[in-house]
Amino acid sequence: MEKQEKSIEEYYTVDIVHIAKTLWKRAWFIALCGLWAAIIGFLISAFVITPTYSSHIKLYVNNSSFSLGNTNFSISASELTAAQSLVKTYGDILDSRSTYERVIEKAGVNYTWKQLSDMVKYTPSNGTEIMRVSVTCTDPYEASKIANTIAEVLPMRISEIIDGASMEVVDSAIPELQKVAPNITQHTAIGLILGIFVAMIAVVISALLDDAVHDEEYVLRTYDYPILGKVPDLLNTGNKSYGYYSAKSTGKRRS
Repeated sequence: MEKQEKSIEEYYTVDIVHIAKTLWKRAWFIALCGLWAAIIGFLISAFVITPTYSSHIKLYVNNSSFSLGNTNFSISASELTAAQSLVKTYGDILDSRSTYERVIEKAGVNYTWKQLSDMVKYTPSNGTEIMRVSVTCTDPYEASKIANTIAEVLPMRISEIIDGASMEVVDSAIPELQKVAPNITQHTAIGLILGIFVAMIAVVISALLDDAVHDEEYVLRTYDYPILGKVPDLLNTGNKSYGYYSAKSTGKRRS
């Protein structure tokens, strides 16, 4: 008769208690990694990343009657939805190659129109007829200079394209010396959290890959083998979790 081989299924069990104990024992390592990562995040944000500054202007969108081509428009000051539509229209005129090229030439800055487009953002101010234009770059004085140049160029561009349309400057730009990026506190906190997370992942992986025998419960739970004996703790390590004998013991095994 041919011997029938028994199918052997191997199971891999995850010892949650062992992982938790390992994390607790390695808490100093996790905290140290978090501290070092926080320091690195602080140093990078404070000394490596180039700070940027922002300056802004506010322009009033004149919503009196104007004509576009052969069509006449008459917009009331109370029609905020129409005013917001005008802000978007004027913003699209701002965000055009020809407008940015005029701004670059008048301001005398060394940027391409695409680079300047990335630096300029416009939004309606609280849903009103006021358009807020922000310029962000690495020099606060240059940011305010570009913003004020936009305040000069944009109304002329709009009047050239839309008959009867106009804009008025509500607030001109001033240099803002408080940087908008990077946020040192945020980068430091991100470094701390990331360092702790990576350290915990490393400790958990090391615990999962650890196939050493830690105590008799591990043997009974994992292999279901009987315990025949233990090595006495003749060096008096004081490790009670292993149930070893101690040099100070009276001959009775510790529970």
